[in-house]
Amino acid sequence: MISKQRIQQSFQRAAASYDGQAMIQHRVADHLLSLLASCGPLQTGRVLEIGCCTGLLTRKLARRYRDIGELVLSDLVESFAARAGAVEGIPAIRFLAGDIETMPLSGTFDLIISSSTFHWIHDLDQLLHKLTTHLAPGGKLAFTLYGPENLQEIRTLSGIGLDYFSLAEVEGMVKKYCTLDCSDQKRETFWFADPMDVLAHLRQTGVNGVSSRPWTPRRLQRFVDAYCEKFGSDQGVSLTYHPMYLVAHR
Repeated sequence: MISKQRIQQSFQRAAASYDGQAMIQHRVADHLLSLLASCGPLQTGRVLEIGCCTGLLTRKLARRYRDIGELVLSDLVESFAARAGAVEGIPAIRFLAGDIETMPLSGTFDLIISSSTFHWIHDLDQLLHKLTTHLAPGGKLAFTLYGPENLQEIRTLSGIGLDYFSLAEVEGMVKKYCTLDCSDQKRETFWFADPMDVLAHLRQTGVNGVSSRPWTPRRLQRFVDAYCEKFGSDQGVSLTYHPMYLVAHR
């Protein structure tokens, strides 16, 4: 299990650079909202967004759903409150700082949504159970997380990576607590000039907090050489993302 404190510190350090580097997160948020819209009518009187970060999904939500009455944002990083909460057109915005797995929630929500966050959760099954108890009847749960092929280049060369669930495993958890409306998964490949650019990209989006092991010059050079040999081409070097999408209702 990765330390929540390490996750918090990594994303806090990446706050200034996150929006400029969050290429996959933008694509994932857009596709999640498209899937949600395809799953029938949606009430948005009260909405909870988990892992709001700098407000990438928050802003997209506010533009798409003009009738949100109250938006509750949550994140490990308390300083994201000012960034994510700076959206117009929503009468009430509230920020909850802390760990969604342990913090108390009050009342029910018409929509609970999260993008590119749930792969950091320690006990996903228990969290899904908790969240569905706070869904209003007919309320929607929509989220994305990453699957087993995510950042496969980094895992292959360094042995560092999260233990990802398959889509079938996550579907099974969701179906225990609510009705699955739709699910999807994709493989997205990005190309970088060299492995150092890959490492900079991961650092600037905050997703480099999986390991605290420092890079020595020798270890770093071995990593760079192996990356170029195994994952290099005329386009540069590849980095794979494996987003998975689920929408369900109570």
